[in-house]
Amino acid sequence: GVYVQTLTSRQVYANSWMTVREDGIRLSDGTESIYGVVDKPTYALVIPRDGDRLHLVEQFRYPVGRRRWEFPAGTAPEWADVDPADLAVRELREETGLIAGRMERIGFLEVAPGMSSQRGHVFLASELTEGPTEREQSEQDMRTAWFTVAEFEDMARSGELADSQSLAAYLLLQLHDRADRS
Repeated sequence: GVYVQTLTSRQVYANSWMTVREDGIRLSDGTESIYGVVDKPTYALVIPRDGDRLHLVEQFRYPVGRRRWEFPAGTAPEWADVDPADLAVRELREETGLIAGRMERIGFLEVAPGMSSQRGHVFLASELTEGPTEREQSEQDMRTAWFTVAEFEDMARSGELADSQSLAAYLLLQLHDRADRS
């Protein structure tokens, strides 16, 4: 099999939310090269579901220069060692004001394994009650809304909803529901 040996590693950028490192590597055939890696803490993504409705958040995403609908999700450097289920509860409450009577882990994602080490846990939130939001300063422009499954799928088809983590989480939801039916 192909293996990669790390020869050197140096951090080339860091802020509170991410680091970028450049690793010198050697492939199994002896070839040497470099690899750039974005390291970010593990995150939790929550699919809030009430019957046929899914709850999404919309916010401005600076790297793509536009507002985007997606499932509530997040991480925090100071929560790096916290159980992802606890992070899921916190993110759901902060971003949407929703509190889940039931929170079930339904899957695991690797964000962009070709360039990042970040991983995420996907949760299905149900038995929801509404309360106040507790958004961070950077989330003050966030909007939230309920969408039917049909509306969600139309948004995905049209590209209005293009967040890869949300789309992958929706697939995990479909697989979860299919397993429940069998």
